[in-house]
Amino acid sequence: MAEHLLDVRDLSVEFHTAAGVVKAVCNIFYHLDRGETLAILGESGSGKSVSSAAIMNLIDTPPGRITSGEIYLDGVDLLTMRPQERREVNGKRIAMIFQDPLSHLNPVYTVGWQIREAMTTHGLQSEAAEAEALRLLGRVGIADPQIALKKYPHQFSGGQRQRVMIAMALALRPDLLIADEPTTALDVTVQAEVLALLKELQREIGMGVLIITHDLGVVAEIADRVVVMEKGALVESGTVGDVYRNPKHPYTRKLIAAAPGRGAMHEDDQKGDVLLRVRDVRKSYGAFEALRGVSFDLMAGQTLAIVGESGSGKSTLARVLLRLEEPDTGSALWQGRDLFRLPPRELYRLRRDLQMVFQDPSQSLNPRMTVFQLISEAWVIHPDILPRSRWRERVAELLQQVGLSPDHMRRYPHQFSGGQRQRIAIARALALEPRLIICDEAVSALDVSVQAQVIELLDRLRQETGISFIFIAHDLPVVRDFADQVMVMRKGRIVELGGVRQIFEAPREAYTQALLAASLDPDPDVQASHRARRAASPSPLSME
Repeated sequence: MAEHLLDVRDLSVEFHTAAGVVKAVCNIFYHLDRGETLAILGESGSGKSVSSAAIMNLIDTPPGRITSGEIYLDGVDLLTMRPQERREVNGKRIAMIFQDPLSHLNPVYTVGWQIREAMTTHGLQSEAAEAEALRLLGRVGIADPQIALKKYPHQFSGGQRQRVMIAMALALRPDLLIADEPTTALDVTVQAEVLALLKELQREIGMGVLIITHDLGVVAEIADRVVVMEKGALVESGTVGDVYRNPKHPYTRKLIAAAPGRGAMHEDDQKGDVLLRVRDVRKSYGAFEALRGVSFDLMAGQTLAIVGESGSGKSTLARVLLRLEEPDTGSALWQGRDLFRLPPRELYRLRRDLQMVFQDPSQSLNPRMTVFQLISEAWVIHPDILPRSRWRERVAELLQQVGLSPDHMRRYPHQFSGGQRQRIAIARALALEPRLIICDEAVSALDVSVQAQVIELLDRLRQETGISFIFIAHDLPVVRDFADQVMVMRKGRIVELGGVRQIFEAPREAYTQALLAASLDPDPDVQASHRARRAASPSPLSME
């Protein structure tokens, strides 16, 4: 009998690039037992995803190369297996949930076909695979699973696509599940449900879970032990409680100190001019009403956070306000002019004042353009902002502001992690010095220290320049630290709207109270008490 389900010994991975050799993973050791959850915690670029890709044999070779180490599954070294043997292991005994579901779901097949394929490839009959796919979609929180089976990936929200990928990974009840940022795109209620589902499956089949995350709340909720990685090295390990309460390494202490939700809340100041006045905005897609009479005011220099579950209409509202989609009815007065009725030429001139950071940077960044080209493209379109002689200097400044190196301007988007790509998208939005930035889950993919750095940057820019933000998020601690006002949405309607202190300390609606109760806390003791309260009383979210 093997001592551990998974045993990683002296693993090193390097990548050969035009700029030289990058040592992504350096001589790391860790193990995982059946029924246990091990979290790998670290910032983007720390090597945590590369180490998991080595377990699945998914490192691109070239340019990547495993230079040392052994990876044992039940005592058998995965690195010495023949390709045919790996086909029997990957998917069946080891499954993986990827960080970016849109890049890993095939756009030309329905999600039902893709979930069934995961099972039929390993011998399950079509009828049984169909029934199991239906059951799994229901368990991961997809509404109307019978209809959802026939839909394509682009017909789901980002959070819903992640749930589909989780269903695919769980289809064959694997011995080992590797979850790479599995809840980054999920709202707080579904995040709690998915993590509870993973724990439930562990109890059923003794599955080991290796979860890769930058979210200390996820670690506190689900993990038994945690290892911390920095720049490819493993710097600390231990039980979740010991590492949180008595961190030994400076890097671990920095991560814990950067956890959001601990700072002073902004006072809701309604003074000043109305920058954007939105009234009775409605948008339907066939019989589905995505927006049902949304109305609010945004003051100059104010941050309005919009929270709610996937499908509540948050992202649809953002796209409608920027005229990326046309509303059915309603108005949006920008300094007295209705954005919905502006002719194309006037709307073009206003684009420099209205910018957006999209939820999925892998789709919003052109893969053929370098980082320098992506950021400086704004000045090509609006040449009066900055002389060409200053472009390189300004790109370097913007990259440093969002926690990246000026040397990164020569690279392409695919050479960065998901969190790093989102920082590039934020830098691009700041390039035009707009008056309003709509951030659609703009910091959800960032690790906690960079998240804190970016939020501090955005808040400082607001104070210095008077810029306003519409901040769409599911991370309630970040909203608490950054917002002036909070708008809670559900099924296309505004459920509650008020100052950040009122929403967080005295929410009036049961739906708002349930969202706050589902938010994860980085302190494992606090999170354990939250978990006990959830178990004792059913959530209003499940009660229609």
